[in-house]
Amino acid sequence: MTESEIAGLLPVELFVLLVVVATAVALVARRFALPYTVALVLAGLVISILFPSTQLGITPELILAVLLPGLVFEAAYKIDLGELRRSFGAVAILAAPGVLITAGVVAVVVSSVTSLDFSMAFVLGAMISATDPVAVVSLFKRLHAPRRLATVVESESLLNDGTGVVLFAIALRAISEPVTIADGAVAFVLTVVVSAVIGTAAGMLAERLMRIADDHLIEVAISVIAAYGTYLVADRIHESGIIATVVVGLVLGNESGGVVLSRRTREALDITWEFVAFLLTALTFLLMGLAISPALLGQAAPLIAAGFLAITLARAFVVYGVIGGGGRMLPGPSRMPVGSLHVMFWAGLRGAVAVALALALPTNLPDRGLLQGAVYGVVLVTLLVQGTTAGLVVRRSGILRRPAA
Repeated sequence: MTESEIAGLLPVELFVLLVVVATAVALVARRFALPYTVALVLAGLVISILFPSTQLGITPELILAVLLPGLVFEAAYKIDLGELRRSFGAVAILAAPGVLITAGVVAVVVSSVTSLDFSMAFVLGAMISATDPVAVVSLFKRLHAPRRLATVVESESLLNDGTGVVLFAIALRAISEPVTIADGAVAFVLTVVVSAVIGTAAGMLAERLMRIADDHLIEVAISVIAAYGTYLVADRIHESGIIATVVVGLVLGNESGGVVLSRRTREALDITWEFVAFLLTALTFLLMGLAISPALLGQAAPLIAAGFLAITLARAFVVYGVIGGGGRMLPGPSRMPVGSLHVMFWAGLRGAVAVALALALPTNLPDRGLLQGAVYGVVLVTLLVQGTTAGLVVRRSGILRRPAA
């Protein structure tokens, strides 16, 4: 198929073509035991090299408003709240102070070893501060890793997606107008709290409507409205749609907290959202590969190297220093075994949120292209380096209860 033929496809035809490519790549990746998220990004990158002038309209709105709400809702809906409560101290550190520390370390390292000034380096740090461990979470399931570890890693990603977006907005604002540390902290906390309140209210309302409907098809439809509607409402009033949607998923998935849905409804929700999550994940990572420009990667090589080094150092400090070294200060259940710390450190991949934020950079921002190239490169490196070796780290960490097949 030529570039002109691809460019002339109707949206529905393009959607079907992307689904076909994503499914085929996922099947091949499964055959060779390669994380399919990594394979999808590489496939998208190859397509972008073969058809460099093809424009598929990959916008931040497409990723943030169409793809991410469904992904974070499904992941939050499946979270084991009992395990989350046990490890909430570690998750909270990773999702809030961990994001701030990562952005700060990136700003210091990148501004020190490259020509990028500190404020722009902090914007870069904010974009790559959130983790996206989709590749390793699926690996956890296959290797029968401890449920608690999988819950911590996935919960961290769910919460720091939201906090990372909030920090990014504050970092951009600081470029154009003075923002004190106190002002930034207050704005950060308020956004997180208000978004969580919106999500809680929406989740309780959705649960009440589901009980009134008493029809599993209508209840599934209500869950879709809750996932996407909550995101849109929170985003429209300039709060964090991601945090609000995560909370909705936690509320509706909390069977032990008084949310009473019929067994048939639970089965319908599980099957529907599992399929939606697979489809959205496949499209997200394929589109990420298409968004990566090889030319930009070459121009941003020094920033990519510095950024990857910085997030690795920050991850080591947060996981081993704060959570591991300061574990005695955490409640007993929140303490993590050493083997789990090794896996948590290596599970700090970057993904869809970073790419979406890079696409959302203002067009008049100095060094916009350079920053985008740096983000794309850091995402690609984490997927290729950590995504493909995570299985080895899990097996060598000593956390597996039984030998993996």
